[in-house]
Amino acid sequence: MSWKVDTTQKKAAWSLYVELVTRIAVQLLEVDQGLVREAMNSLYSLFGTTREVLKAAGPDVGASRDSVGGIAIAVLNNGLRPFLAKWHPLLQAWEVRRPVGVSPKEHEQSWSEEATVRSELDKLRVDLEQYAKALATIAGVGE
Repeated sequence: MSWKVDTTQKKAAWSLYVELVTRIAVQLLEVDQGLVREAMNSLYSLFGTTREVLKAAGPDVGASRDSVGGIAIAVLNNGLRPFLAKWHPLLQAWEVRRPVGVSPKEHEQSWSEEATVRSELDKLRVDLEQYAKALATIAGVGE
């Protein structure tokens, strides 16, 4: 990133950075920790948060590839959306099959796709970490 960062982009970058790094979705989700559902909900909520930050910041954050707005939109459309479009309905279909008396954690762990979705979630997490680093740079906070 070599463009000149103005105050509007800096503030928007900071807001997006805080939202991103404080979520389950960008933390390593060990096999014996947490639920994929929680991580997915966290990722999904980034859509609404990102939209609000971008709308509040206005057009000065831009929409080109080399602007905070453009980067944020690309992350949503090229990173989060494909992951969620693939895995959300599959997880939802599995969740409705949970027998009475079986905890959500136990049921999720018995899903044949659990290891695969966790692996793909980890790959997405690595990509989101790069996005977080870029936002930190733009916000002037260094990571």
